[in-house]
Amino acid sequence: MSRRDLLKASGATAGMALVPEMAQAQMNKPSKNTFRLSLNLSTIMGQNLGFIKELEVASQAGFRSVEIWVPTLEKYLASGGSIQEAKKKISDLGLTIENAIGFAQWIVDDSSVRNKGIEQLKREMGMLAELGCKRTAAPPMGATAEPGLNLKAAAERYRTILELGDQMGVIPQLEMWGHSKNLHRVADVLFVAAESGHPKAKLLLDVFHIYKGGSSHESLHLVGENSIEVFHINDYVTSIKPDQIKDADRIYAGDGEAPIDKIVHALKPSAQPVVLSLELFNKQLYAQDPLVVAKTGLEKMKAVVQRVNAQYKV
Repeated sequence: MSRRDLLKASGATAGMALVPEMAQAQMNKPSKNTFRLSLNLSTIMGQNLGFIKELEVASQAGFRSVEIWVPTLEKYLASGGSIQEAKKKISDLGLTIENAIGFAQWIVDDSSVRNKGIEQLKREMGMLAELGCKRTAAPPMGATAEPGLNLKAAAERYRTILELGDQMGVIPQLEMWGHSKNLHRVADVLFVAAESGHPKAKLLLDVFHIYKGGSSHESLHLVGENSIEVFHINDYVTSIKPDQIKDADRIYAGDGEAPIDKIVHALKPSAQPVVLSLELFNKQLYAQDPLVVAKTGLEKMKAVVQRVNAQYKV
């Protein structure tokens, strides 16, 4: 055998040996642009079903992930329910509580109010951890009316509640509110999260709030692949301008004029799927059968994801 033939044979053998390793590496490679579809229970909150019935409707509609509201949970507990009973019900329904929506004033300048807000958040995190929920929203509650919040101070305060989250086993996600005078733009929450210097800092963004707050969806490419675990999805019509549009004007994902496909594609899930959670406050939908609303919302979300996957050849 010539040296050339020997080298060819050796190369082929080595290549064959690498095939199983390459296949295994491909299997272990995290999938891109994968999403877990969730129902934010605000979408059927207007029907006044109560905590347990909301969960039942979400499950019957086909959701396996939900976002709960802390006030609704607290009302259930005050009426005689228990965390243990709720946890069993959630398990029986095959649901995962992806996130909770709360309104503690952790970010305000007034130190006495802020300390009370942190204590509230600690209490809420305790309930959520016991329930099996590992995330909670951290919006700029109490700092919405007057502009001028010092973003470096906000970053320090965000780090404080992130460290609290480390102790409690719940991650507070910095939520952007488009209607707020502070933290209403993607750039603001990006700065605060980065300046906090905490490895678990996360952003909670929203199609509606991106429009309402005046940010461009093009800014989403600056948000790191692991910065978003939950994203609120909805839609709007541009005939209602950002300064006039209200939460009640949100509509099903894909029914409006938001660049919804581009937004969803820009999220780029990596190590784990991004939770796309339908968050609506539409009074017309509140007048309808909640099961129909939930089912319709799920189908429209599936259509968005399928279209994005096809369009971008994911």
